[in-house]
Amino acid sequence: MTQISKETKDLILGYQKWQESLQKKEGVSTIHVDEVASKVAAFYEKIRGIIDWKEEHLIKIGVIERSVRKRIIPKIGVKEEIKVDAESLVLELIRSGHFPNDKIEESKIAKIQTIINKYIYIIGKHSENVQLIQWLSSILSCEIEEALTPSIKEKALMDFMYNKMKASTFLSKDLIEKEGITEEEKNIQIFINIQRALFDLDDSIIGYHLIKYKHPNWSKLSDEELKVISLDIIKIKKDIDYDLDHPLKGKIGQLCNKYNTPYLILNDIILENPFEAENKIANPALLESLIKKYYEKRLTNMQSRMVRAGFYSTLSIFITNIASLLLIEMPVAKYFGQFSNTAYIVDIFVPTALMAILVLAIDQPPKGNLERVIMETIKISYNDEKKEIYEIKRFKKRGPIFNFFISLIYAVSFILSMSALYWSLSLINFPPFSYIVFIIFLSLIAFAGTKIRERAKELHMVDQKDGFIATITDLLALPIILLGKWLTLRWKKYNIISAVFNALIDMPLSIFVEFIEQWRYFLQEKKERL
Repeated sequence: MTQISKETKDLILGYQKWQESLQKKEGVSTIHVDEVASKVAAFYEKIRGIIDWKEEHLIKIGVIERSVRKRIIPKIGVKEEIKVDAESLVLELIRSGHFPNDKIEESKIAKIQTIINKYIYIIGKHSENVQLIQWLSSILSCEIEEALTPSIKEKALMDFMYNKMKASTFLSKDLIEKEGITEEEKNIQIFINIQRALFDLDDSIIGYHLIKYKHPNWSKLSDEELKVISLDIIKIKKDIDYDLDHPLKGKIGQLCNKYNTPYLILNDIILENPFEAENKIANPALLESLIKKYYEKRLTNMQSRMVRAGFYSTLSIFITNIASLLLIEMPVAKYFGQFSNTAYIVDIFVPTALMAILVLAIDQPPKGNLERVIMETIKISYNDEKKEIYEIKRFKKRGPIFNFFISLIYAVSFILSMSALYWSLSLINFPPFSYIVFIIFLSLIAFAGTKIRERAKELHMVDQKDGFIATITDLLALPIILLGKWLTLRWKKYNIISAVFNALIDMPLSIFVEFIEQWRYFLQEKKERL
């Protein structure tokens, strides 16, 4: 049998530990919530998920963050001490349906209370800094999620890829000497971009992992260490923000996205049965057949995942579009006598059709891609004497004349794109005010669709070259896509419908669901007495 590398054996061991952690321990009390109350809360979460849609792996963090913020933010600036009860928070999270009932140990409540108290202490030292408090609540949510459902296998896979990429990625001499980029900066960028490439983690989760990377004691800070951290937290945040948007981000991100596929395939092979994985991987013929099997399976799952992502992204924006149409556009148009049914049909269905086209036209992996995946997966699994080297080269410096012409081309493409849109809408007597709304929603859809198409290339290892027509199309579409990116960042921050759900529905519903649970426990107690 072929010799499996030590790193691969350690990876398999990590998955075995994860498998063992899923087994219920005898004699250990677990947290239980009422099933009826849980169904009411879970139903609300499904509705909420349409309005404030996120990728599956980000939903749990979003639910925790929402629950944390509604307990902390209203108390900021109030003279009394901020207190957050871990038990009520955990019960609410389990009721939401995103965390398992009767599986989480009761002892974790005390652990989560300690975590909450740590962040409350830091927040108390910066109660006037709202932006910092929002960031800290995001980091707190990540630590709570990790305490409730530890990501053992995900961490094992990230560590495996990190060690491989770190050992084979080098900075060019010019990059070190002329740009001043350090080896540590390179390693941090590999650490960050691996998380994006493997699991598409967002900045709040990566930020939490960065804090632990730079401060190994973060989970168990002493009182003295906590005091120092609370004083340095603004600098810590500033350093993390810089790391997340580092000059090497693009180059190393591209490298990690290209080579993530073998690690994802190896993950699937081990996941099938962690305790038999070593024997399977040690057999080259069997390993090759398993790579083919899981490559095809991932390809099928990825296609359905992209369709689902497209559907929910579109539905979220579609509902907001309808709300905008009914509450703003139609009243304004009627007031100025510019109401048009045709215009509103276009307003609603053109952006939706655009998303459908973007998702349905996702490219298949190029010719020779499977063979490349097989070769690279075998390479990372065994002791390979010929290690591949990836050199990160110095950024190309462009002169002011070149930058001027690039800016000019971008400006011309922006004017052409917007002029074409304006001309097309004017043909159907589009109401003037609705031009703005239509362009906003079209750009949001264009950006969301582009992100989905990029994510759909996660299995691509063979580079594809764009043709002349694709280049021209990209040039004209780029202004709309970049506008969509800018708006999406504000959409996440100022999602009005999401804010309405928080203020008018979320908190009252939480109280109502808790009342249902307490009422059912009361009835059960009365029945037991009878």
